[in-house]
Amino acid sequence: MKKYFRKGQLMVKVYENKNSMGKAAAEKAAKILVDAIKEKGEANFIAATGASQFEFLHNLTSISSIDWSKLSMFHLDEYVGLPETHPASFRRYLKERLINKVHPGNVYLIKGDAENPELECERLGKIIIQKKIDLAFVGIGENGHLAFNDPPADFDTNKSYLVVELDDSCRKQQLNEGWFENIDLVPKKAISMSINQIMKSENIICTVPDNRKAQAVKNCFEEEISPLYPASILRKHPQVYFYLDKNSDSLINK
Repeated sequence: MKKYFRKGQLMVKVYENKNSMGKAAAEKAAKILVDAIKEKGEANFIAATGASQFEFLHNLTSISSIDWSKLSMFHLDEYVGLPETHPASFRRYLKERLINKVHPGNVYLIKGDAENPELECERLGKIIIQKKIDLAFVGIGENGHLAFNDPPADFDTNKSYLVVELDDSCRKQQLNEGWFENIDLVPKKAISMSINQIMKSENIICTVPDNRKAQAVKNCFEEEISPLYPASILRKHPQVYFYLDKNSDSLINK
């Protein structure tokens, strides 16, 4: 099964399962990155993490046409206070599933255990503000969050990175995905790329599998564009590509 439909100006692609979804999204991502390298000699991208990215990153790192040495990678979000050695660390995730496999030319990771998280936000902000981001990989949280911008998200800040409070539903999602042994171990704060910084990307690929994300996907497309539905802001982006499986697609009113 593969089908396309439009929600307003958005083209949404739906696949039978998360494997075929991840493969199709990876092929689109590869084309964007290869074309950007051909045009400029280099490219910059933002990498997401979490269970929604498993199949996508597996397929992306297997595509031989990408010259990773000409790519610079920025990191979407990370828990405050969590060392890189922790199983839930997104730095560890990216090293295991992306960085150590393809070796991008430059990597800008978020140091979640930095002594001063606010200064870490400033450090990263000074770097990314000098770059044109060609492509951002994102997902949508069960509560509709984009990166770790939980509702109500800050749509107005001009900062590139923020220290954010994680709400209960977000923390329960991290527990239920198996990253932590109990809810008390899930950090209450994170460093997240801001909504406005994500929206500066020339292209955005949003991959969202699984039934547990179906309501958040429906809200993204059908509720008002609002900080209460953070991912709804993607409807304002001219080059966003949505990849769903039949489960995450199940509640959308066609």
